[in-house]
Amino acid sequence: MTRLRPGLLAVAAREVRWIFRGPVARFLLFGVPVIAFAVLGFTFSHAVVRGLDVVAVDMDNSATSRVFIQAIAAAPGITVAERANDLGAAASAIRAGRAIAAIYLPPEFGKDVLAGRAPRPVAFTNTQFFTPGNNAAKSIRDAMSAANAAVAPARQAVGDRAEAGLVPEEYVLSNPALNYAQFLLRAVLPTVLHVVIAISAGYAVGSEFRRRSMRAWWDLSGHSIAAALFGKLLPYYVVLMLMFVLMVGILDVWLGVSFRGSAVLTAVSATLLIVAYQMIGCLMQLLARNMAFGLSLTGIIVSPAFGYAGVGFPVLAMQSFPRAWGAILPLRWYIQILFDQASRGAALRFTAEPFAVLSGLTVVLALLVWLRFRSLARRGLIVPEEAEPPLDAAAPGAAGAFAAEWRRAISDRGVFGLFVLAPVLYAVFYPQPYLGQIVRNIPIAVVDQDGSELGRALTQALQAHGNISVALRASSYREAEEAIFARRAFAIMGIPPDTEKNVLKGVTARLPIYADSTYFILFNRSLQGMLETVQAYAADALAHGARTEGASVQAATRLSQPVELIQVPLFNPTASYSSYVVPAAFVLILHQTLLMGAAMLGGVAFERGGHVARRARASAAAILGQGLAHWTLYVPAMLLYFVVMPRVYGFSTLGSVWALAALSIPFILATSFLGQALGLLFRHRETAVLLVLATSLPQFFLVGVSWPAEALPGFLHRARELLPSVNAINGMVRINQMGASLTEVRPDWVRLCALTLLYFVIAAALAHLRAARASSHAPAV
Repeated sequence: MTRLRPGLLAVAAREVRWIFRGPVARFLLFGVPVIAFAVLGFTFSHAVVRGLDVVAVDMDNSATSRVFIQAIAAAPGITVAERANDLGAAASAIRAGRAIAAIYLPPEFGKDVLAGRAPRPVAFTNTQFFTPGNNAAKSIRDAMSAANAAVAPARQAVGDRAEAGLVPEEYVLSNPALNYAQFLLRAVLPTVLHVVIAISAGYAVGSEFRRRSMRAWWDLSGHSIAAALFGKLLPYYVVLMLMFVLMVGILDVWLGVSFRGSAVLTAVSATLLIVAYQMIGCLMQLLARNMAFGLSLTGIIVSPAFGYAGVGFPVLAMQSFPRAWGAILPLRWYIQILFDQASRGAALRFTAEPFAVLSGLTVVLALLVWLRFRSLARRGLIVPEEAEPPLDAAAPGAAGAFAAEWRRAISDRGVFGLFVLAPVLYAVFYPQPYLGQIVRNIPIAVVDQDGSELGRALTQALQAHGNISVALRASSYREAEEAIFARRAFAIMGIPPDTEKNVLKGVTARLPIYADSTYFILFNRSLQGMLETVQAYAADALAHGARTEGASVQAATRLSQPVELIQVPLFNPTASYSSYVVPAAFVLILHQTLLMGAAMLGGVAFERGGHVARRARASAAAILGQGLAHWTLYVPAMLLYFVVMPRVYGFSTLGSVWALAALSIPFILATSFLGQALGLLFRHRETAVLLVLATSLPQFFLVGVSWPAEALPGFLHRARELLPSVNAINGMVRINQMGASLTEVRPDWVRLCALTLLYFVIAAALAHLRAARASSHAPAV
């Protein structure tokens, strides 16, 4: 075989051999993205949320009330899963998770409808679970409107006059079907890849410090920094570009999500994204010169990036720090380019700014890596010696393993960082993008072609609404549309010619509303603001200056709307995004840091003491003792996340600390035993960090926080129950944010106990198998 001359190709060939000889590198590059794409593809395969459970409290039980209950049961998004005798039972069902909402029909409901007294049924929706709660609220509202139409008496002339006036007409831009897959999955898939990009590059460079040879790498490059870096990263770039192609296939072919813009610009942007995050992974390793520590630094940057990119919570509602931090993350600008081109089909000039910023960040990061590498090369690429503390022999029994695990966790820098420092850092860093809580003053454009007093008054009313702000009074729809492409507006209100004349003549005047659904929160809030403004203005016009509670106004309203639905949001009444996402994310952070730390300790033991050290920590008593040590180590983190930080950030804390503690015991033990089982499979401490970081985002969507569990396919819904974080999030959020009792979350507690037993048995069984094979030194993963 011909030996390649030193240079880029020689370094690339060396890296290809390393990838195909190392199972971890192969799985990270090929396995993790494909598995994550498959999981997320199935997760969002049901683009419309259906089958949300609702409790019905019918205190009237008349023929009319049954019509309304049947209308709710027939609504496509919800189903009446339970009937309760009072609101207390309905509230318990919501706290326990058996329902997402309740509909209450008061006594004498049917008589009041027939007598025209406009009874007020109440819909209670659990907005602590944001997406399913809002979907249930909309489905109940639509069902009640349908039932209203079914039972309303024949419209009389006054009713017809009540309908005349201003009528808003909604038109959805960019994503007219309101497809969640088009919105979320288009952003989530590249976010998964950006994590894999950074940690795979960090793994490639970090492996040179201890596993391979910095000197051999440098010599093979011909002492060229460019050849050393680009030769090493080229194989990873090729594979990751293929993953971007696979991503396009999943969206366009499998899920049928249309692409509307420039494929060339999007492909060039994907190249910039790959290079930028490869540079981040390299830079963290070159700064730390320790693989595990460098990977941890990389994880701190890439793991919360989804929030800082402005996908879940819009950038315009963020405070100063998350805006600034997000602006230096390449993902933020790539997502903007992707949405502009793929979803909106915007002209290239509207994407010039984010493309220029992404290009600039890539150049700056490459320059920083080059400067750091040059500094290390001038010092002889010396790898610092790491003084490893001796591996203490544990005393026999669970108590000895408990004490030994405490010493290992405190003495090892990487494990200490995961168990102690990471929870503190994430408690401050992770919630920052969401602390704006409520999106206000969304810029909109108004196209007033009427030029009347009505148009000016309506524009002032729009400006006064808290959700929206009139940023542009456009002379044409073309000008307003360009403002949307330029992100100077996110919706358009049109006031056609002769609007005021038609209103004065008693003819219906239709107001077109064009709302951009590229970002769902901006879409929902801006649309809500415009609809409420038009409805309030129309009601004022109907009153003709009379008091809205006056008899004439109420009579007209009742003819067109015999039942007035009252909607009451529960547990998160302000619809705060941070109150919804952060408490659940805190539980997931505890799960992931403990999982990485427990598995890392297994790798540390093997690195320092081989099979002998692994057997010493793998007996049943040792596994139990180590799990109890992990629980005590995590008591401060749990107090920080469930007691201190909710009060700092202003989240509700309705539950009992003792109920939380009771649920935390099986949660922490199940996670610890799972981590210990993984630690028996790994030879190196950083393997756990690699795999858990790479799979963190799919876990986030599987646990039912950002995407409702009701929308998951059946097999995925069952499989996710194997994650301790799923039942822990469900139970702990219900206890702390909703005031549920331990009895109400008993199913979650039971499942966590079952997982504790399952993973303890698996860890003990793996320990037995490893001990049986130790004499033959079978290769570990």
